[in-house]
Amino acid sequence: MKTYNELKGMLALLCIILLCGSCSTRVQEDLVMLVGTYTDGSSKGIYSYRFNQLTGKATPLDTLETRNPSYLTISDDSRLVYAVSETNDEKASLNVIGLNKDGNMMLLNTALTEGADPCYVAENGQIAVTANYSGGSMSVFDIDGTKATLTDKFLGETGGPDLSRQETPHVHCSCFTPDGAYVLATDFSADRILSYRIEGKKLAACGVATKVSADSGPRHLVFSKDGRFAYLMSELSGKVTAFRYDKGRLETLQEIVSDSVGGRGGADIHLSPDGHFLYSSNRLKAEGLAIFSVDNKTGLLTRIGYQPTGSHPRQFNITPNGRFLLCCCRDSDKIQVFRRDMQTGMLTDTHQDIPVSKAVCVQFVR
Repeated sequence: MKTYNELKGMLALLCIILLCGSCSTRVQEDLVMLVGTYTDGSSKGIYSYRFNQLTGKATPLDTLETRNPSYLTISDDSRLVYAVSETNDEKASLNVIGLNKDGNMMLLNTALTEGADPCYVAENGQIAVTANYSGGSMSVFDIDGTKATLTDKFLGETGGPDLSRQETPHVHCSCFTPDGAYVLATDFSADRILSYRIEGKKLAACGVATKVSADSGPRHLVFSKDGRFAYLMSELSGKVTAFRYDKGRLETLQEIVSDSVGGRGGADIHLSPDGHFLYSSNRLKAEGLAIFSVDNKTGLLTRIGYQPTGSHPRQFNITPNGRFLLCCCRDSDKIQVFRRDMQTGMLTDTHQDIPVSKAVCVQFVR
């Protein structure tokens, strides 16, 4: 039988363990969240918030004035932000921004994309790539510390049947593959995805990763966590395409409807952190989020629901813990906060909207 002092010591140790666990939980509850916008309204540029992953509440932190930061991404060490300035002129650029743990931001460097309307950026710590929509190109940057230097540019093509939307080249997304060996770019106007092999700080064109159905307008691409599958949201057809991925190539497995009313405004696509559900956003008609379950063995999708949103749900994101989905509703000037049922994938509006003029991108600092 234990003595009083032994029991007292064990109780004290238990209290320390519980206290440390509580502190750890509190740290994990709060995230720094960044929001990109269009600045032709009342927005100033990029906004940072403290976002609580358990309650879904956001608290403003800082503002960085910059023109049309419509898409941004955050470095793995969370110290740098890469944000485009989506303008249809010679000032279109990639901005390198310093970020601290309190959400404070500082512009460090700006490099011209030499391609109009950059609308997407990705980086791997060595290079950054921007998709330039109106420029019909992908720009490649050497990133060295806080400096980005344009080193190369690759052009898209035309060939799609929609003479009003695919009449000139458009590149909408450029992302690194999970194996770290390739960059894939959506060649919107040619209804295909292009593949580039990473060679140090250079890219080498490898041709077409896959063709998609005519009149698709491929837009955004996302990969499964294990890297075996990829999912494409096409803007014009409003369909999600599931692929098997291997060494810079994509093999089509399935096409499934996201936009069932012909809005021709398909936008963003994301998998839940556990990989069991996929979401895609649709604009212009019956605006909202299509919800799919994922067969993790085959990569195939089953449509299981639809969540209406505010106007023009251009981009959305899911918190790292999977509890909330935040949807940027550009024309409603807000970010809607939906609670996710992690068992069913369904969404519930929390009515804790975050008011932001022309919000179009939300990212979490992990």
